[in-house]
Amino acid sequence: MEFSGVLAMVFIGAIAGWLSGKIMEGRGFGLIGNIIVGIVGAFLAGTIFPALGFAVGGGLLSSIFFATIGAVILLFLIGLIRKA
Repeated sequence: MEFSGVLAMVFIGAIAGWLSGKIMEGRGFGLIGNIIVGIVGAFLAGTIFPALGFAVGGGLLSSIFFATIGAVILLFLIGLIRKA
């Protein structure tokens, strides 16, 4: 993966992390923590969703949408682990 692709994933992940923090209110890790979760969620969405047959698409909005879904799922799973 080239540098611009990594930079785009970080940017999209930051937006997705912020959005997931708003969606999963009370389960987040603060602004910086949610941005990190969003970056990980963007990476997961970029690798897992195409493998499951979901087309991520090439547009910025669809990338943010799928990364936000990945970050929300990740926040949910982390919340389950933290409660256990």
